[in-house]
Amino acid sequence: MTTALAALPEWVKSPLRRIRNTACAAFFYGTGRFCPVCGKSSRRFRRYGRVLREDAQCVRCDALERHRFLWLFLSQKTDLFDGKSKTVLHVAPEPCFEARFKDRLGARYLTADLFNPRAMVKMDITDIHYPDESFDVVYCSHVLEHVLDDRQAMREFARVLKTDGWAILLVPITSDTTFEDSSVVEPQDRLRVFGQEDHVRKYGPDYVDRLRDAGFRVATTNVEDMVQTEEAKSMGLTSASGEIFVCTK
Repeated sequence: MTTALAALPEWVKSPLRRIRNTACAAFFYGTGRFCPVCGKSSRRFRRYGRVLREDAQCVRCDALERHRFLWLFLSQKTDLFDGKSKTVLHVAPEPCFEARFKDRLGARYLTADLFNPRAMVKMDITDIHYPDESFDVVYCSHVLEHVLDDRQAMREFARVLKTDGWAILLVPITSDTTFEDSSVVEPQDRLRVFGQEDHVRKYGPDYVDRLRDAGFRVATTNVEDMVQTEEAKSMGLTSASGEIFVCTK
């Protein structure tokens, strides 16, 4: 079921997730793991990934390692949930976040996607049809590796972000240096070269330089900056959690 779900569009997965999660709840009942996103415990997390990772996905809300880490960061290190009105752009909204963000952020929370019909607006992030400085917060996770002109998308995010706003723009770091090749277009070739059929590059730590070139100041946070080893283990925060890139102007 996990492998099959991974291949489906996000808006198709939700009903299947609910059925699966209900069936799995009894099997994973226990207290060995805690998910900060849904606030629930389980004996362990579910295996997940194209290359299966053990103890990766919350059986209650489907949050992965990077989602649990981000929720912790947003709750402890930002003002996102302080109750003050903010205009928030959430690109490619993850199911484990979408309803929770909407509930906490209210009417000025906007979801956007180029293909997902459940998103509030259809958006090409290389050509965002909103005025300069429209958003207090921009959040986009694991999208830029799919975008041919990622530098233009970064510039657009910088343009629509308010001067005193902040953005979190996450990508998987899977290489020593960023690598892209526009001649690689076939899905099987992209899988071989970039690790996934719909990826157009592999990012390295120099991803930060691209963000800076787009006009951002960038601060990074990793798991060790946030929690101790035992707490990280309890929440399943591993190397797969990645780094958080916080961008300001």
